[in-house]
Amino acid sequence: MKKYTSVRDLVCAPDAVKEALSLKQSQDIAKSYTKDKVLCLLFFNNSLRTRLSTELAGIKLGMKVMVMQIGESGWALEFEDGAIMNSTKAEHIKEAAAVVSQYADVIGIRSFPTLTDKEADINDRVMSAFVAHATVPVFSMEGAVEHPLQALADAITIAENCTYRPKVVLSWAPHPRALPHAVANSFALMMQATDVDFVITHPKGYELNPDVVGDSKVEYDQDKAFEGADFVYVKNWSQFADYGAVSTGLDHWMITPEKLGSAKFMHCLPLRRNVIATDAVLDSEQSLVIEQANNRTYSAAYIIQKLLES
Repeated sequence: MKKYTSVRDLVCAPDAVKEALSLKQSQDIAKSYTKDKVLCLLFFNNSLRTRLSTELAGIKLGMKVMVMQIGESGWALEFEDGAIMNSTKAEHIKEAAAVVSQYADVIGIRSFPTLTDKEADINDRVMSAFVAHATVPVFSMEGAVEHPLQALADAITIAENCTYRPKVVLSWAPHPRALPHAVANSFALMMQATDVDFVITHPKGYELNPDVVGDSKVEYDQDKAFEGADFVYVKNWSQFADYGAVSTGLDHWMITPEKLGSAKFMHCLPLRRNVIATDAVLDSEQSLVIEQANNRTYSAAYIIQKLLES
């Protein structure tokens, strides 16, 4: 594996889940090719779980870990080819990526979409530029259109909690802000690559990118979608067709115990209680959100191993 910026970079998603689970069960996951290597994590936006779990993954692999919050302690970077850099951008990505590659054996990038420029976000400018100009492997800690580490952790969590072919529902839920599509996109791609009965449910107008949805079943009636569900994965996202738009009057899409039924509840966190889901859902034994957060360490460790192995 040369990079991991999309779920599609996995050669075989079910095998990756099995191998990551085996890694989690190991007492010592450090390998000769990971010990004392340098992991550099660059954050272009804030993070809690991603930062801590990926740092921990590096530590468990016996690596040295460097973390930098771009914008707080780094130069503003220019990504445009041929740019005349006479404004606020102090360094070009070509130099920055080449320099960081001299300091690290693998680079993790966390960026964020504009939610205003659809074409720029689909091209994932920051992630693509690092992949193009870095001379060491690059992986995504969330980009403009995907969050593949989260999706692998989600698949690990489902595998740990189910021994049969489950019905998995990805449900939109309300949120006061416009949020990106990355988590929903990667989760959909992961479910399509594994053996599950997968359904997406959301209000009309909140359709995801058709290139991501593919042949997945879409159900606009949330209650109908939840019938017979084993896992309900909940996430908000803004509109794709009317890019970045949000609408009001959809509070009834919040997840309640009555809607959830006997299904397991999943969410990537952070989660706004009593907006996305009620306290009763979050505090129930059906909630897997803490397990998901724990599995972020092992999804990151697995990907970093694979990148260094090759």
